[in-house]
Amino acid sequence: MTNLAPLWSPLQLGSTHLGNRVALAPMTRISATEEGLATAKMASYYEAFARGGFALLITEGIYPDTAHSQGYLYQPGLATDDQARSWTTVVEAVHAAGAKIFAQLMHAGSQAQGSRFAETTIGPSAVAPKGAQLDFYRGDGPYRVPAEITRQQMDEVLQGFVAAALRAEEAGFDGVEIHGANGYLLDQFLTDYLNLRTDEYGGSPQNRVRFPAEVARTVRQALRPETTVGVRVSQSKVSDHDHRWAGGAEEAEVIFSSLGATGVDFIHTTEHRAYAPAFGLQGPSLAALAKQHSGLPVIANGHLDDPETAVSMLTDHAADVVALGKAALGNRDWPDRARNGRPLDELDASLFAPVADVKDWELELLS
Repeated sequence: MTNLAPLWSPLQLGSTHLGNRVALAPMTRISATEEGLATAKMASYYEAFARGGFALLITEGIYPDTAHSQGYLYQPGLATDDQARSWTTVVEAVHAAGAKIFAQLMHAGSQAQGSRFAETTIGPSAVAPKGAQLDFYRGDGPYRVPAEITRQQMDEVLQGFVAAALRAEEAGFDGVEIHGANGYLLDQFLTDYLNLRTDEYGGSPQNRVRFPAEVARTVRQALRPETTVGVRVSQSKVSDHDHRWAGGAEEAEVIFSSLGATGVDFIHTTEHRAYAPAFGLQGPSLAALAKQHSGLPVIANGHLDDPETAVSMLTDHAADVVALGKAALGNRDWPDRARNGRPLDELDASLFAPVADVKDWELELLS
């Protein structure tokens, strides 16, 4: 039997003390009210994972402003004070169950497919994302061609992230995660074929990482030291699973060293398989590259469903925390089961029908 003890060792992540190394990965749920308010059903959903032994919960992507940031209808927000107040019930339920919770702040950019606030989208350049909108998130047809974001809009986006982070802090969240992954706005700046800008925010990897780094630095400076701040990074996207950084490991070094220099407390990498080589058939994983070049603790996400695979990320020093998505939906008490040697349930496909809705089973309290 593999020694799983490293999964249960405590960790200080920024100013946040975690009782173990197992986190709930952020997953789009679109179960807020039409106005973007968090609901009692969402509180029960997150509370169930806290009661199941997850030390850290990272929320679904939350939109930070009332301009172009919303990506999905019925997505929750932190763009208004009313939205912030609605999250306090969620935070209090999670804390009462013994876990910590971070708010993930997400600007959808050109990947937006449903918004109460705008009929148009914005992106670093007037290039549409690949593929089609996701019907299980109530989308239809190809992504729209965005308007190229102006420098004034970039400043408004940055200030929106800061304002939402301050609201998260006021609502009692232990930290915030800035979503720079999966094809959303900050990742669009990182992506060579979506970012065709000729100013200091386009072209080289050093230029393409500039805006995500500015957002990360400014948010970190705006919040109290006791509020933990991190950034999520990926190569693949919602609409382009096969994308890889053209510059390979050298580009990864630029991106992770730049983000590590912003003062944030952690990097969260997400790949299809967290343990797989980031480039080609051999070499370090994206998580290992993030840890090497940022100098920060790393959360790794991607097919770490099996406890032996999850613990290998820790023992190989590729990551400090493992984040579970689908495995958590199938076993909201995954940490308790793994710690006590109880078998894991097979993932029930009905949990994803529709994929993004909170299902009734999530309202049941753990016995």
